[in-house]
Amino acid sequence: MKHIFTLVLLFTLGGSLSAQDYHFSQFFSNPVSLNPSLIGLFPGRYRVSFANRSQWGQTLETPFTTTAFAADFHYYVNPKKRQYKDAFGVGVVFASDRLSEFNYSVNQIMVGGAFHKSLDPRNNQTLSLGFQLGVVQRNVSYDQLSFEDSFDGTSTYVDGLSGEELPINNYAFGDYQIGLNYAYAPKNAAGIFVGLALHHFNEPEQSFYAEATAGEDIEVTNILDRRYSGYLNFRLPVGREVELSPRIYAFAQGPHTVANLGSNIRFLMNDSNGAAFHLGAYLRTVGSEEEFGIDSAVAAMGLEISNFLLGFSYDIGLNGLQTNRRHQGAFEINIAYLGQSDDDESVPCPKF
Repeated sequence: MKHIFTLVLLFTLGGSLSAQDYHFSQFFSNPVSLNPSLIGLFPGRYRVSFANRSQWGQTLETPFTTTAFAADFHYYVNPKKRQYKDAFGVGVVFASDRLSEFNYSVNQIMVGGAFHKSLDPRNNQTLSLGFQLGVVQRNVSYDQLSFEDSFDGTSTYVDGLSGEELPINNYAFGDYQIGLNYAYAPKNAAGIFVGLALHHFNEPEQSFYAEATAGEDIEVTNILDRRYSGYLNFRLPVGREVELSPRIYAFAQGPHTVANLGSNIRFLMNDSNGAAFHLGAYLRTVGSEEEFGIDSAVAAMGLEISNFLLGFSYDIGLNGLQTNRRHQGAFEINIAYLGQSDDDESVPCPKF
C-alpha cells in the first residue's frame, strides 16, 4: 500500500502538485536559479555555487532532496572604460530533485546570459536583462514499486508479475525563462534591488503519458504552468559594521502562490579579509484558490570570509501537515565562491 501511495504521489507531482518548482530558502545564495538577469551580476570574474536541500523527512522514509550547482562569469564590454561600465554574463546551472527510495528525479540543465547596462557615470545603478534555455528530464524507476496484483497471498510480493500498464519512465522537454533586475548599490551606502522573472514561458508539456497517448482518442496532458516571481531587497547600513537587508520574495504558479518575508543581518568581523557573520529569519506563506496561510518559519545563518560564503538554513513547518515535531522541517546548505573579486566595486546583488 505504501508503494501504491508513493506512485500516486509521483504522478500527481506531474499534475496539480507539480505546479510548484523546486525552491531554496536561501534564494539569493542561488542567483542563477532565482532570476536569469542575475547571471554575471557580481564584483568579480567568476562565481561558483552549490546548494543542497533535504525535506519531507517526516512523510517519506528517505527525504526528498534538491541539489543545484551553478557557475557564471562576468565580462566588461569595455574594461578600460571608467564611466558607464556595461557588462555581460554567461552561466550554467545543473539542478536535480530526487526521491532516492524509488529513483524518481527531475533533472535539468540551463544555460543563459544577461546584459548589464550601467545607468550613471559612477556605476551605482544597473539595469539587467537575462534569459535561460535548457532541457528538463523526468525519470522514475518502476523496479522498486509493487502493486496489488503482485501479491501472492502469503504476505509477500513477487517481482515482475504485475499487469499494470505504465507509461515510459523517462520524459524530457525544453524550458525557457527571462528576467529583469534593477540595482542601486552605491558602496557603503543604502541600496535597493528589485527584480522580476518569468519561468517556463513556453508552458511545456511534462506528462509521462504524453507520448503514450499520442494519436489516441484519450489524451493525457499536463502543462507546466508559467511561474511569475518578484523580489525586493533593501541594503541598510547601520554604522560601519552592521548591515540590514529586509526583503520579500514571492511567486505565483498556476493556482499556487508563495511569499517569503523577512530580513538578514550582516555583522562585519574583520575588515581586512572581509570576514562577516550573517543571521536571517523569514516567514513563508502559501496560498491557493481555496486557502491561504503560514507554511513555515525559516532560520538562517552564514559565514563570509573573503570570497567564500557558507550558509545554513532550517525550515520549521507551521502548517497542519506536520504530524511529528521531531522530524518536521527542511535543512539546507549553500556554498559559494567568488573568483578574482574587485574589492573597490560595489556589490550589485545580495550575496546571502
